[in-house]
Amino acid sequence: MTDHDTDDQLEDIALEALPLDAWHRARGARMVPFAGYEMPIQYEGIVAEHNWTRESAGLFDVSHMGQLLLSGPDLDAAVEAVLPIDLSTLKVGQQRYSLLLDEEGGVLDDLMVSRWPEALYLVVNGATKWDDIGTLREALPDDITLNHLDEQALIALQGPKAVDALARHVPGVEALTFMKFSPFKLAGHDVTIARAGYTGEDGFEISLPAAAAAEIADLLCGEPEVKPIGLGARDSLRLEAGLPLYGHDLSPETSPIEAGLLFGINKRRRTEGGFPGAERINREIAEGTARKWVGLCLEGRLPAREGAEVFAGDQKIGTVTSGGFSPTLGAPIAMAYVASEYAANGTALEVEVRGKRLAATVSSTPFVPHRYFRGS
Repeated sequence: MTDHDTDDQLEDIALEALPLDAWHRARGARMVPFAGYEMPIQYEGIVAEHNWTRESAGLFDVSHMGQLLLSGPDLDAAVEAVLPIDLSTLKVGQQRYSLLLDEEGGVLDDLMVSRWPEALYLVVNGATKWDDIGTLREALPDDITLNHLDEQALIALQGPKAVDALARHVPGVEALTFMKFSPFKLAGHDVTIARAGYTGEDGFEISLPAAAAAEIADLLCGEPEVKPIGLGARDSLRLEAGLPLYGHDLSPETSPIEAGLLFGINKRRRTEGGFPGAERINREIAEGTARKWVGLCLEGRLPAREGAEVFAGDQKIGTVTSGGFSPTLGAPIAMAYVASEYAANGTALEVEVRGKRLAATVSSTPFVPHRYFRGS
């Protein structure tokens, strides 16, 4: 899942506190405004937390994200009129990536959809959840019930040893494979656990009662493999994994085809249409787009941040949407929209950083291979 910070927009908005707010502060977290909440950006340092997650297991608080439950008659048809998802192939216990689009095919949000018995469970970005709720309420029929599960917290346990730590408290959780979920008991509480996340690592997302969040966070961080990890490392991990961040890499000004998210529009839906923006989406599938989202590997050690301009010779041909220094690769990496004729892997370009042109090469993503558990 994705999200976007809106620090400049939040100066005059009262920030909300996460269920784990006091828990984070007691562990020395540096708290910052993010998506309308005060959230931990780091504890012991972004690079150390990044590397710990790659090697062991990190606990992330993502309770700012919206958890929505939809139910009612003819639910699948109602939701398919809003999202470009094929619900006929989504079985109970499975989840899938999808997109909330406007009528022009711009991305309003990206989200996860899970099939619960008699209901669909959606996880949406924190900064967009109220707009998403408004869009869904307006678009769905009146007899579809939308419940905002705001009494639930959401934590993510990510990393190659996450399964070892979690299975000690949740027997059977190791049988889940990527993008599958199930209800479990954890410390006596009813929780829903999905084998998913947004770091590129194997791991789990745990929806749990907010009142039990501190108890369960303590329990998991009591395991030798687990440390609390902040937003800073979450961002560098998802960048290495080549995953888009809403508000940076995705926005109403971008289409899913430009962003390489064709997989988020299921094949039957591309054929049948009937979702917002279908005309533009199908036209871009057939004719291509003027720009594409690509990975960039930069020479040197200076990172290119969002907004840096990309050049081919003297011609500006794109803009960086996410960038930073990769702790795993020991080099700067970035993602950018560039004119389609310059989007082929291996194309030599330049990125302007602090007034200097840095050599960059178009690269396939992910920069660091995903390690999702798809079964043995």
